[in-house]
Amino acid sequence: MTPTNLITSAQNSRIKNIVHLRQRSHRDADGLMIIEGFRELKRALDNQYRPVELYFCPELFQGTNEPGLMAQCREAGALLFECSRPVFEKIGYRDRPEGLLALGPQIRRSLNDLSLPPNPLLIVAEAIEKPGNLGTILRSADAAGVQALIVCDRCTDLNNPNVVRASIGTLFSVPVAEASSPDTLAWLRARNIRILAATPHAEADYFDVDLSGPVAIVVGAEQYGLSDLWMREADLKVRIPMLGQADSLNVSSATTLLLYEAVRQRRPPSSSASQ
Repeated sequence: MTPTNLITSAQNSRIKNIVHLRQRSHRDADGLMIIEGFRELKRALDNQYRPVELYFCPELFQGTNEPGLMAQCREAGALLFECSRPVFEKIGYRDRPEGLLALGPQIRRSLNDLSLPPNPLLIVAEAIEKPGNLGTILRSADAAGVQALIVCDRCTDLNNPNVVRASIGTLFSVPVAEASSPDTLAWLRARNIRILAATPHAEADYFDVDLSGPVAIVVGAEQYGLSDLWMREADLKVRIPMLGQADSLNVSSATTLLLYEAVRQRRPPSSSASQ
C-alpha cells in the first residue's frame, strides 16, 4: 500500500493538532476523538465506525495484520499519513505505541437514540470520575451482552483516549448514551425497567434478588457512591459481601460482579436440568 503522505517533522500542523486533541476542550471544539492501537481501531471498524484520518508508523507495527486494517480505513474514507518513529511517539498515548492512531467523529448519543429488546440489561454509570474505570465498565458490559450503558452527570469525557484504551475498543460495540440523572430515571420508569443499586447498608446479597427481568444496574463514583436520587428511587438495593478488611470494591469490579449474576440468572435451563 502506497502511503498518501509522509510526515517527518513534529512541527507539522496536523501533528500539533493531534497533540492539542489530548485536551477535552480541543476535542469538543473539533468534534473529534483519538483511537490508538490495533485492537481498538479494529473493533471500531468492525462496528461500522468511520475514522477520518489514520496516522501510522510501520517501524512500530507488532504483527502482520496492520496493512489490512489500513486498507479498511482507506475504504472507509480515511486519509492516511505515514509518520517517522519520533513523530508517532510524539502523538501516541501508549507507553509502547503500536504504530496506529486514528482520528474520527466523537460518539454522541441521547436516550432517544437507544433501541432496546423486550428484556434489557442496562448499566447506568453516575458521575464516574476516572477514564480507566469507565473504560473497564464498558469492557465488562460488552462481555456480558449489555444492551446499553447510560452515562449520567458525567465527570469524565466519554471520548477521552484513555476510555477508548481501557475499553479495548468496546466503546464502539456497546451503545452508550449520555443524559442527566432525572431524565434517565424518567426514561427507565416509562419503560418499566427496575433499578438496582448496590450499597453496603442493604440487607439482601446481590445473588439473592431476581435480575432476570428488565433491569438497570446503577453504579456511582467510588469516593461518594450513588446520589440520594438513585438510592431513593432504587427498586432493588443489594450488597456485595465484604469478608476481609476492605469495605468496598473498585466500581468496575463491583459492576462486573453484578452483571454476571444477571447473566447467570438469564441463562436458559440446560437440557439436562429439564429432563
